[in-house]
Amino acid sequence: MARIRQTATIGVAALALVAVAAPPASAVTTTVRKGSATADPYAGNVRATLLGNASVSTSIGNGTCNQSVMNGSIQSNGSALSISSATFNTNGGPCTGTASATITAQNTPWTGGSVTWDPAHTGGRDAGVTIANFKIRAVVDIFGGITCYFGGNLTANGFNGDNPARPVTSNSQAQVGVSNATVNRQSGGSFLCPSTATVNATYQLLGESAPGSGSFTQSLYVTGTNP
Repeated sequence: MARIRQTATIGVAALALVAVAAPPASAVTTTVRKGSATADPYAGNVRATLLGNASVSTSIGNGTCNQSVMNGSIQSNGSALSISSATFNTNGGPCTGTASATITAQNTPWTGGSVTWDPAHTGGRDAGVTIANFKIRAVVDIFGGITCYFGGNLTANGFNGDNPARPVTSNSQAQVGVSNATVNRQSGGSFLCPSTATVNATYQLLGESAPGSGSFTQSLYVTGTNP
């Protein structure tokens, strides 16, 4: 039974795009740019793609997803980060662990998020990232399906592609990473679902090469001014 509860939280790991609260927006100026510190500002559609595995651990076990994509949009000042769609799986199928789990996004778009320049470079990061109002459903393929819901606001660390502190140094794109973040159970699911889980994941973040093209090849870079 404990294994069922653990696996139901796997999809939350793929959602976790931030680990610490961003600095106050009023204290800094944030600019999202086209690939370098001196490039033009970027506003438009963005795509986050999982690098490696997303992992989740609870007091009762661990599990992983190895594929996840989130599509959304952002303003050049880092505001209005919105996630319009999100998928989570392992090799195109359910996420794996001690049982399989089918993960689906709920109530998209998730609006009200942000990217905020961190002048203190906390933990080596360049920015704080917040995904607001997310919600997912996890259905575990056992006993006819055990359903859990998780949601809320997620915060993560943002790294430019040339930052030596970025989580995946073999990848030179902007990254968002979660490290030992806690996520919470939402109402509506089985009593078997754990109340919290600890997640770790890293995503690559790209913009569109041209507005509306659907080709996500534009590198992104976050800059800002100190308060």
